Amino acid sequence: MSSGYSNTDTGRKPADPYVQTNKDTDSSAQEKFEALTKFVDSQKFGMMTTRDKVQAGKLVSRCMAVAAKEKDGMDYLFFTNTESHKTDELKSDPHVNISFLDSSGQWASVSGEADIEADRSIVKKYYSADLKAWMGDLGDGVHDGSEKDPRIGVIRVKIDSATFALTDLTILGRLAEVAKGVVTGEAAHVNKIREITAEEIKARRSLT
Repeated sequence: MSSGYSNTDTGRKPADPYVQTNKDTDSSAQEKFEALTKFVDSQKFGMMTTRDKVQAGKLVSRCMAVAAKEKDGMDYLFFTNTESHKTDELKSDPHVNISFLDSSGQWASVSGEADIEADRSIVKKYYSADLKAWMGDLGDGVHDGSEKDPRIGVIRVKIDSATFALTDLTILGRLAEVAKGVVTGEAAHVNKIREITAEEIKARRSLT
């Protein structure tokens, strides 16, 4: 007996033709990594989802800016206030998801595990004066929002899988595909849905 959910039986025909039509199975791992990196670099913010420590099972998302990427693009770094609630959540459960979306509907969903780092050399390497606006200056000569402020830490997300959908079509081209689908009943071919597996990431990490 299947443990999944199903509401109908489509026989031999695909129940989700959109995914079958748009899934890209031809790109190499290198091409997928390059495409994902380029897309994430073009986005200023992503939504980081963590699991609430107090209310078991509740998911919480926050807007976060990618400060840097390391390990050939497989580690995403984010600045954080080490005294914030999200650091408690990550200490309790390090599994996170980071999602990115642009105005045209292209998106990426990246999963991984997070570590909280307080290494001052890492903070100094990527520090931006803009952080002062978020940290504030407490006026005690220590917690001043500078690179030496002990409240400023780094969340390092080591990605372990990713799914993303990008397109080579213009807005008009995508609209034409949707219109065609409405008339013909065929799934619109508007994106290239790509997956980067845990195995592909493991292989890439072995080279760094």
